[in-house]
Amino acid sequence: MTQSVFALALRRSEDDPLSGLTATRFVETVMRLGAASRNTATGYLAELVAYKFLRDVPDVPDKRVRVLEPTELSLNGMRSWFNGHLACLDRLDGGNREMTSLAEERIFLIAQPIGADIMVSDPLWLEPPDTIGHFLWSDLGGIILHDLFSRLDNVDRTAPAISCGPVTLVELSEMYQVSTTNLKRMFKKAETDGLLAWEQPRRRGELLLTSRFIEDYFTWQSAKFVAIDQSYHLALAQLGKIENAAAA
Repeated sequence: MTQSVFALALRRSEDDPLSGLTATRFVETVMRLGAASRNTATGYLAELVAYKFLRDVPDVPDKRVRVLEPTELSLNGMRSWFNGHLACLDRLDGGNREMTSLAEERIFLIAQPIGADIMVSDPLWLEPPDTIGHFLWSDLGGIILHDLFSRLDNVDRTAPAISCGPVTLVELSEMYQVSTTNLKRMFKKAETDGLLAWEQPRRRGELLLTSRFIEDYFTWQSAKFVAIDQSYHLALAQLGKIENAAAA
């Protein structure tokens, strides 16, 4: 839903002051994707406004239409997310995407909606397997999932399980301000499904992630990185056309 919020907002055209992010367009997008219910989508948008992640676009000619735009805080957050992924891609192939994007902010503004379209049209990303979906669909579960994988140093793809080091639910609870009850629920299902396990009883010692769990996460992430890479290059191509047209 967040990707769709930004895609709608960033596609707003000054030539059409009623274009961009509105509640109606956002709810229609969410319903089309099957990402959430109408009430959930409406409530989500209202929370973004309440917490000042979104604000009203000033001087909209039709007062019956409420057009929203990201505040600097949320826009900078999404820009950082985008450039951070470009940096990861650069580490894989020695590219220069991040520095290019930092030097030309229009790349992000053009690429984000393109990347969002690619991701939401890819079932691999939109419908993650239940192994990791159980975390992603829980409150703050996605952050917890990313934390676990960030602790992996060297990944042996042939090993049945890999340690991500000592992990305690108390530590995660304090770090991300999520209740241990919610964490126990998340991890209990993963343990029951044989996706992860602690070396010692009562969730003590090092936490082991199984190869199935790891591969599902990597596959899901790969779909996102492909979308971001494609959007980056398409944005470069579009900017090239704009510059050529301006020069002509």
